[in-house]
Parts: sequence; C-alpha cells; structure tokens
Amino acid sequence: MNYPDESTYGNKADIISTVEFNHTGELLATGDKGGRVVIFQREQESKNQVHRRGEYNVYSTFQSHEPEFDYLKSLEIEEKINKIRWLPQQNAAYFLLSTNDKTVKLWKVSERDKRPEGYNLKDEEGRLRDPSTITTLRVPVLRPMDLMVEATPRRVFANAHTYHINSISVNSDYETYMSADDLRINLWNFEITNQSFNIVDIKPANMEELTEVITAAEFHPHHCNTFVYSSSKGTIRLCDMRASALCDRHTKFFEEPEDPSNRSFFSEIISSISDVKFSHSGRYIMTRDYLTVKVWDLNMENRPIETYQVHDYLRSKLCSLYENDCIFDKFECVWNGSDSVIMTGSYNNFFRMFDRNTKRDVTLEASRENSKPRAILKPRKVCVGGKRRKDEISVDSLDFSKKILHTAWHPSENIIAVAATNNLYIFQDKVN
Repeated sequence: MNYPDESTYGNKADIISTVEFNHTGELLATGDKGGRVVIFQREQESKNQVHRRGEYNVYSTFQSHEPEFDYLKSLEIEEKINKIRWLPQQNAAYFLLSTNDKTVKLWKVSERDKRPEGYNLKDEEGRLRDPSTITTLRVPVLRPMDLMVEATPRRVFANAHTYHINSISVNSDYETYMSADDLRINLWNFEITNQSFNIVDIKPANMEELTEVITAAEFHPHHCNTFVYSSSKGTIRLCDMRASALCDRHTKFFEEPEDPSNRSFFSEIISSISDVKFSHSGRYIMTRDYLTVKVWDLNMENRPIETYQVHDYLRSKLCSLYENDCIFDKFECVWNGSDSVIMTGSYNNFFRMFDRNTKRDVTLEASRENSKPRAILKPRKVCVGGKRRKDEISVDSLDFSKKILHTAWHPSENIIAVAATNNLYIFQDKVN
C-alpha cells in the first residue's frame, strides 16, 4: 500500500479542518489548516429557478487565526482551525466561535449596504476640514452602496490552555461556553476574556502516571448544567455542574466491557473516542472510535444500545495503518435533524450513513468524478477477500490518504456537507 504525501493535493493550507452549519442551516462555515474561515450562504428560492434552492455560495472569507510562536516553550502554534461553533442568531448579525490549538475567538459577521455621506467636519475623501471654512451645517444622509460582508473579532479568549484545544461547545444558556484540551476543560463567559473557570482537571500530580487524555467534550442541548467528555480509553463521563464546581467526579460513567476474544496490540488505540455528540433530543449520546459508531442511552451506562461497524474490513489492516499513522486519525460523527440517521467518514473519500430505524446502512463516495450537479450518488461496496464483483472495490486498493474526517448535517433538511481534503461537497436529497 502506498500513501501519497498530502502535498500532492495542492496547498496544504487549503485542507479543510472543520465544517459546521448554523442553527437555521442558511449558513455553512468551514475552517482550514491555513487559519481561514469560509462562510457559504444558501441561495434563496426564486420563482423562475425553483431547482436552484439549496445551492450554497461563498458569503464571506476571513483570516481567523495567524501562526504564532510561544517563546517560553519555543513552540510554534499552528493557525489551523480546530473547531467552529455558531451562536444562535439574536439580531441581523451572525456570531461564531473559532479556535486553533490555543486561542478561541468570537467573530461577528455583519452586512453593510448603506454608507453615511455629508459629514460636517470631513470632506468627501475623509480629510478633516478647517473649521473656519465651515459656514453651513449639513445633515448626514445614508446612501445605498454595494453589499459588504464584514467579519470583525469581538472577543479573544487566550492564554487559558497549556495543551491543545480539541473541542469548544456553546452552552444552552448562550451566556457561557467551554473549551477542552487534553487534560482540562474550561468554562468561559462570553463577556469575560481574561478569566475562565476550570471545571475538569484530570492532570495527575506526576505526569508519568498519566493513563488517558480528554478527546472531545460537549454540552447537553437543553440542560445548561450537564456536559459529557470522552477519553482516549474509550470511556464517556457525564458531569453535572450543580454537584460541584470542579467536575472531576462524574455523575455517570459510560463504558463497554471489552470482548477478550478481540483483544490485540491495537485494542487501546482503536478504542480511543475521537468524537462525542448529544442527539438533538438530548436523550442519547453518539461516540465514534476508530472502527465503530456507538449510540448510548443516557439512562444506561454499562453498554451502548446500538453499535455500527464503519469499516470492519480494516481490522486485518491495523498493522499497516499503525505504521502510516492512519490509526490515529480523528473521525467525527453527526446526527440528522430528527436523530434517526447518523453519518461518519471513512477512507477512500467514503462516508457512511446508518438508519437507526430500518438498520440499513450505505457507503457513499465524495469525489470529483461523481459530483456533477444533480448527479445521483451510487452506493459503494468494499469486498474482503474472495471474488470481487465488478462494482466492488477491494480493501487493498483503498486510498488511505483520502479521508473524510469532517462532515455536517443541515439541522432540519436532508442536506449534508462533506469535507474531502481540500474540497467541500454538498449533497442533498433528490427533490421530485
């Protein structure tokens, strides 16, 4: 198996590192390794072009993070955007949080289509006039101008994390949010940038005793006191901030006992959870590890209620996946708007969907060849050993440099966004 270098896919800075719809689904934001945020806006339906509804066009692009250097630790801090989270819209402007490894920023994205004209103290070029030449008072007027979309940083929440930030999550009270790194979770107030509360700290007194790290964290969608975080040991902890200020003691602990027959050298690595997501209803949590997606009921801690195999055919390939570091890839998972279907990514630009009601699943491919407008995606099949049918692809010919790590699902419609290296694909249900 050969694994081409990422640089064969054009500019490394263009590799998409996060995808997120806003609460209405009208906007879609992506962040990339170059520290940029690109926001797409959905086309409004017009009478003469009904089928155009659902097309997303670039709305705003801005540089969110720059590369920095930590002089105390002699470390470069990448500009790569790790996560984007939208705030619910309160007025005409949009607000979103973006984070790299160390710094969270709150951005305001707003439109301007009018400009003031007729200042008294300035001339049309903006130069200050000599007060002695001003003989009449003018009433400034607003004149229409071309629409401008401006992104301005409103808050910068810095210097609170020793380790790399892997998650941010906005609380349902919309006044606070949390940021999680490998060993700690901090709670912030949106108005206060110079201090945060440490709500989880799993750092041992002696770092040689470190056995696990925090991999992801998320607030409950409706209860502002509850959150979960996952660990590299494959466990999930549910914490309640009403119980104590420091949530090192969890309220619930979700873990599936390991099947001894499946035990191998790689067991610990592949059981690490790379993503955790509450269902919209708040009743379930979904977790993604290297080979599976699991759905847990908040009322049952000893095992998941559903387990879906994402690419079980890779079990025999773990050795080579370990050698090329793919085994450490962090795949995300998402729910559809009604919590009935879940989606997560795989290799070879494949992504998987599992219908929780019918138990049917499908493998689809995001690639340039089959992404012509209104083309219908054909399900793909991977064959393991034996004879290969003509429409199947063999495990040995999968391209492990093409991976779908980041996906997003429209909050209410069947529209999905899939990031494949430096390409963003948007697919939607076929409309009659």
